Amino acid sequence: MLRQAAVAGQFYPRDRDDLYRQVTSFVSSEAAPQGVVGAMVPHAGYIYSGAVAGEVFSRIEIPPQVVILGPNHHGFGHAGAVYAAGGWQTPLGTTPVAASLAADILAHCPLLSADSLAHRHEHSLEVQLPFLQVLRRDVEIVPICLGQLGLDDLLAIADGLAAACARQRKPPLLLASSDMSHYEPGAVARRKDQLAIDRILALDPEGLYRTVRRERISMCGVLPTVVLLAAGTQLGAGRAELVRYANSGDVTGDQSDVVGYAGITIL
Repeated sequence: MLRQAAVAGQFYPRDRDDLYRQVTSFVSSEAAPQGVVGAMVPHAGYIYSGAVAGEVFSRIEIPPQVVILGPNHHGFGHAGAVYAAGGWQTPLGTTPVAASLAADILAHCPLLSADSLAHRHEHSLEVQLPFLQVLRRDVEIVPICLGQLGLDDLLAIADGLAAACARQRKPPLLLASSDMSHYEPGAVARRKDQLAIDRILALDPEGLYRTVRRERISMCGVLPTVVLLAAGTQLGAGRAELVRYANSGDVTGDQSDVVGYAGITIL
C-alpha cells in the first residue's frame, strides 16, 4: 500500500526541488554525524521548526532502518497503529516500509496493530521523512502512531519494541516526533518545557509522563517520547543531549503566543 503525502504544500514545500533546497538549508555540513540510539525531533511547519529538526538530523548517522514514533493528532484508527507494509511518498520519492521489522515489532508488541487509517492524515511522522530521504536515500521506515494509551501500556510497548530492535543485525534508529508547549507566552512555554526537557535528559520516561500531566504541558508527542526513552535505555542509551530549543516566536518575532520545539539526541 502506498501512503501518499498528506501535508506537502502545507508543512513543507510541494515542489521537489524547493523541498530539497529547504531541507539541505537546515542540515549542517559542519556537524560530525554519530551513531545514536534515538532522538526527539519537532514536527511543525518547516519554516518554524525545520532549523531545530535539521540541527538534530545533522548530528545523526542514519542507519538503514528507522522507527518513527508519532502522536495521533486526529484520533482515527488504532491507538497503537503500525504502518506495516508498502511505502510512504513525499515529493522527494517513495520510501519503503521495513516490512520484516514491522512484523517483528507487531509480534513483540500485542498492544500494537497493523493499521493504516491512523496514518492517513497524520503529519507528525510524514514531516520527518524528507530529512531521512535527503540524508540516506536507501532508508526504510516503520511508522508507528500512538494515541490514548496509559503509562503502563507505553512501557509495555517499549519493552516489545526494544526486544524487536535488539534482534536486528543493525539496530534501527528510534525517532520520537514531538512539539513542546502550544500557544503559551514564550516565557511560560520555556519554563514548562524545561521541566519536561529535564526529565528527558534524565532518561526518565515515567517522570516525563507524570510531569507533563501534572504541569499541564501541552507536549503533543509525550507518548512517543516516553516509548523512546524506555526502549532506548533498554537498547543501551546512557545519556541524552539537548541539541537546540526554540519556539515559533523566534521566527515570527511575536512571543505572546508560541509553540515550543526541542531537539534531543539519545546516546
